[in-house]
Amino acid sequence: MKSFHLWLFLLLTLISAGCSASQTENHLSSSQAAATVVSGKIAAMPVNASPTSNPRSTATLSQAGAGSGSPASAPMQTATASPPPETVHPTTTGSTPVSTPAPDAWQQMPVIPQVSDSARQIYQKGLKMGSNPHAFSKVGDCGSTPSWFLGDFDRGPKYYSLGDYQYLSAVIQQYAGSFGRTSLAAKSGFNASSVFASLWADRSQCQVNETPLACEYRLNKPSISLITLGTNDVWHQDVFESKMRAIIEYSIQNGVLPVLATKADNDEGDGSINATLVRLANEYDIPLWNYWRAVQTLPDKGLQPDGAHITWGPNRFDDPQAMTRGWTIRNLTALQTLDAVWRGVTAQPNEQP
Repeated sequence: MKSFHLWLFLLLTLISAGCSASQTENHLSSSQAAATVVSGKIAAMPVNASPTSNPRSTATLSQAGAGSGSPASAPMQTATASPPPETVHPTTTGSTPVSTPAPDAWQQMPVIPQVSDSARQIYQKGLKMGSNPHAFSKVGDCGSTPSWFLGDFDRGPKYYSLGDYQYLSAVIQQYAGSFGRTSLAAKSGFNASSVFASLWADRSQCQVNETPLACEYRLNKPSISLITLGTNDVWHQDVFESKMRAIIEYSIQNGVLPVLATKADNDEGDGSINATLVRLANEYDIPLWNYWRAVQTLPDKGLQPDGAHITWGPNRFDDPQAMTRGWTIRNLTALQTLDAVWRGVTAQPNEQP
């Protein structure tokens, strides 16, 4: 037992190191600027219309395998933590029938989604179940924690500049408190299996045998969930789709509208993880944030030389140099996605210029 606790401590220490790097860079190279930026806006971005080491752990957190001495991918099934037994089938109720896209069609999907009737129904169902219309959750790895992802928008205007995107101030106000909140379903090394493993739940806040996803939804009562998984699933591609389906279905059954996001990297080599995410969003008729497409016009496609970590930049949307950086564009397009989904499910007028 002592050896197991020692192993667990060392593993957590290793994983935590993936997010502990400094979150500043001394300079942004002028040679990386301008080519894709015009007047502080992203040129040719189809939006409806860092650290020197970015977060991505070399280890993944999933259910600990019995006697294996290393994490395995199968989640622990419990009465309070696992998805309900009934299956949520992809639906087209009230919407145009959904067709199956070509394998590479995901690359042409818009960065910012349009909201379907099915998505509105999920959202409205959630409100009737007690979901908070002013709360959203983040489900992902350490790239979904506040120090990297969206946290500045709860810290105040001193930490960000909207520039030509002033219309986003409304969505920042709508979801105040969610941007800087540390999600119980977003931790270093998390993959699609980890959120169903009670081993990784915060024992100080979660119930016995409760999984990170169940705990996060119970405590936060979100109406929307931004799901940014896939980078750490390159080692578990055989179960990725089934776990993502479980996340989608658990979210819908609990009245939470899931928003899927593609990733910037292609560690798997064939883009299959992004293709799966787009196909699932299409099947379930839920919003898709195609972040991959948003970074294609950036220098090095928004990635550091290792091809995995996103280039860091401040949330200054009026700074041409910052607008060539992967993290700046990630936070901008995440805000735009949240704004589009919020307006779409509530019939708010679209204020995007």
